[in-house]
Parts: sequence; C-alpha cells; structure tokens
Amino acid sequence: MDTGTHIVMGVALGGLATLDPAVQQDPTLYSAVMIGTLVGSQAPDSDTILKLRNNAVYIRHHRGATHSIPAVLFWGVAIAGLIHVFVPEVSFLHLWMWTFLAVILHVLVDVFNAYGTQAYRPFTRRWVAYGFINTFDPYIFVMHIIGIVAWILGANPGYTWLLIYFVIFLYYIKRYIDKREIVKKVKRHIPEVEQIVTSPTMKQNVWRIAVTAKDRYYVGRAENGHIHFIDEFEKKPLPEEELTDMALKDKNISAFLSFSPVYRWEINYFDDFTEVRFIDLRYRSNGHYSFVAVVQIDDNHRIMTSYTGWIFSEKKLQRKLVIEDSPSPFN
Repeated sequence: MDTGTHIVMGVALGGLATLDPAVQQDPTLYSAVMIGTLVGSQAPDSDTILKLRNNAVYIRHHRGATHSIPAVLFWGVAIAGLIHVFVPEVSFLHLWMWTFLAVILHVLVDVFNAYGTQAYRPFTRRWVAYGFINTFDPYIFVMHIIGIVAWILGANPGYTWLLIYFVIFLYYIKRYIDKREIVKKVKRHIPEVEQIVTSPTMKQNVWRIAVTAKDRYYVGRAENGHIHFIDEFEKKPLPEEELTDMALKDKNISAFLSFSPVYRWEINYFDDFTEVRFIDLRYRSNGHYSFVAVVQIDDNHRIMTSYTGWIFSEKKLQRKLVIEDSPSPFN
C-alpha cells in the first residue's frame, strides 16, 4: 500500500491496542505502543531509500528482503527493543506484540495489490501479488480517516477500530470475489490461458487485465463487469543471439525481468545502434505502457545506455536514456 495508508494503519493499531488491559492501564506503555505501531507500519518500506541509487536497484529490491519472513521477525524485535531502551519500565512483551502486529499487517496488505512483495523469502523469491486491492485504495483510506475522526470526537478507540476493520475485512472479501468473476469471464473469452494478471484501479468497477495465453498476450479492461480487450500481441521467444544475450545482462533489463510477470519485447534498428525494449503489459494507461526497460547497444556490441522505470512519454524516455548514460557516483 501507499505510505499514507500504512501511516493510518499504524494509528489504527495504536487504537486497537487500548483493548489490551496492560496498555489500557499504563499511559507510558500506551505511548510506547503507539510509537511502535507507527514505526512498525513503515519499517518494511525502509528500502525506499534505494531510489537514491538507481531504478534498477530499487525495482529489484523494493518489497524484497525487507518484507521477507526473517525481516518481519527482525523489525518487531528491533523496533520494540529500541523503544524499550528509553522506557525500560514498560512491558516488553506487550510492546513487542503490538509492534510486531504492525509489521505483519504492513506486509500482509502489500501482497494484495498488483505490485506485490517477496513475502515468502527465504523459501522462494517469487513475487506474491494477488492483484485485487489498489496500491492506494480510497475506500480503505477513507475508512481509516473516519475512524481517526471518530476517535478524536470521543469514540472508544478499541471498539471503533474493531468495527472498522471488520468492515474492511468484508471489503477485501468483496474485492476477491470481484477478481474471481473477472478471471472466470476472461477464461470464457480466451482459450488456453496460462496466466491472468489483474490490476484494480482507484475506480471501484474498473480493472486493468493482462493475459498470457499459449500463443498470444492480451491486454484489456474490466468495467462494470464487462470485459473488453484493447491490445493483442504475438507471444514469441527472444532471439538467441549475441545482441540479446548482452541486453539480458544489463542491470536495468535484468531488474525489469526479475519483477515483471507479463511483458513483450521489441528490437529497433538505427544507423549507429540497436535498441532492445521490454514493455510490461500490466500498466496500460491512456494508450501508453508506462513501465519499460530499454537498452541501446552500438554497432561494436557495447552498451551505450539503458534505463528501466515508469515513463509516460517517449520524449521523457529518451531524455532519461541520455541522463542514464552519464556515470553515477553510486555505481
């Protein structure tokens, strides 16, 4: 989920903690727990700092190791332990329990959007992305704002958040059922489906769909229960030649391929270089596929420049390729 939603979830868990008798009876423990849930709700996204290095490193590692099972265990103990240093008189067990819950909730809600996480590491590096909740879901966010306002106005925080999270739980079930219906309809339309990737938008009844079939890729939308396909591409293997082997070894291309489950490729030949481009089919908006990876290789088979990331115009992409060509102080 987005940063704002994780923050309000931290506040919500701090409110739920008032149902714990130990927290309810100890104002110092309550304050420590609130800090713990707020920090714990953000800690797994500490890898966002990798953006300062380059997109390839960020894409490859964001929501990876920091969202893994060992990391979840580490964050709970580390955050609670650090807070406990400053307030050693409070119960570490209760402080850890609520902080740990905040970390778990962060990772849990992240697996339900299309971006996903590597939450099952170290057992597998597979991206877990169930694709039925948007990265920013306005309904979930607004429900949290309602809870915070009710709390400020004097409502009992524990029971208020229990009610709100029950409603949100029902909402998740509803969204799961919505996705399941979309998958059923896609399978009726397209034979020999291998994979269906759904990406809900902020509009409740509008979804993006990317389908991998035996011989083709299909890109479409589901609107108000009706599915229509917008693009269709032939599914073909990348040519096995020196040029493509070199492209696959580039840091930006390899980062893209480690993350994207459904994409197409194209090779464009120019006077002085060849461009190999990979296009993620999940992110189509206003007729444009915004998540790409591009490498340009000169006639002597040397990589000139490459880039991966979210781009919304060809002009901006070419500008990024020029920038990426400059040496980085982090490389």
